[in-house]
Amino acid sequence: MSGGLLWIGRFLLRALLFLVVALSAVWIGFCLYFQLPLPDIAKSIAVLAWALFAVAILTLEIARPSWRVRGLYILAIIVFAAWWSTILPTNDRDWRPEVAHGVTGTVDGDIVTLSNVRDFDWRSDTDFTERWETRRYDLSKLATVDLVLGYWMGPQIAHTIISFGFTDGQHLSFSAEIRPDKTQEFSALAGFFRVFNLVLIAADERDVIYVRTNVRREDLYLYPIEMPQAGMRALFLSYVESGNALAARPKFYNTLTTNCTTVVFRLIRALDPGLPRDYRILLSGYLPDYVFEHQGYRTGLSREEFRARAAISALALAAGNTPGFSAAIRPPTGLAGALPVDKP
Repeated sequence: MSGGLLWIGRFLLRALLFLVVALSAVWIGFCLYFQLPLPDIAKSIAVLAWALFAVAILTLEIARPSWRVRGLYILAIIVFAAWWSTILPTNDRDWRPEVAHGVTGTVDGDIVTLSNVRDFDWRSDTDFTERWETRRYDLSKLATVDLVLGYWMGPQIAHTIISFGFTDGQHLSFSAEIRPDKTQEFSALAGFFRVFNLVLIAADERDVIYVRTNVRREDLYLYPIEMPQAGMRALFLSYVESGNALAARPKFYNTLTTNCTTVVFRLIRALDPGLPRDYRILLSGYLPDYVFEHQGYRTGLSREEFRARAAISALALAAGNTPGFSAAIRPPTGLAGALPVDKP
């Protein structure tokens, strides 16, 4: 009996080692593909060589397991890790115009001065008038916080924006985004492998929503967040702190762990640590259900009605690029239902 258990234990250990080697080899292969500073042909040869090495290790693990062979693979992992640690984020590249500047700010009592607030006039994704402005906001005039979700690659994934409204009619939005340089195009797969930086964009709401609804024709939904004024202030300041931190110490964007939704969730959770973790933070397209389930009062609406009343794309298309854009995308009666993240 003990001999049988010993055999099973050895088998499970070998199976686990095989799985670890196989998965790590695939991951390293992608890392090499996306990060080796080589011409495409040389890069392909390097990835092929790594694949052959990994297959040889796996074959020997099946046919003739040996700690020498395993040690050789561990040595390869160490060499890879040493190289991987040299790939660092940077703020010093020739960035695409729409992400050329991350927001930074200073605070003096109720007055926040933000540098690099984006206010583009968009005609198409490649035709626009650039404007980066310095703006001042009075936090005593904070009136609303809205969660905006934009769908652009199916129902599972949505881009997340937090938008603040003030009693003087201003609306400012914060959007955590990838920061490609002028040679790069977005790739969700590449986003796992330190290809893109993370940037926090502060933008006039007409800019950041209009480009998605009227130029890219994405489906956008706006959900008010129920929050006392003190909570709005704390959340706004947390974005200012995040922008300053990214300017001082850049970070990589990660498709799974450091993206537009996870950044927003971490900021809101800092205000209410009791806000539960949920798979819908990663599959951000399902956030409306999360909002619906964790609101603090009854809306009187079904899930479908709650979501339908949040749709703003048709309103944005009708409004066009006008000064009254923010008012036009909000129904006069508002939306019932909100997500409480800070209670008075």
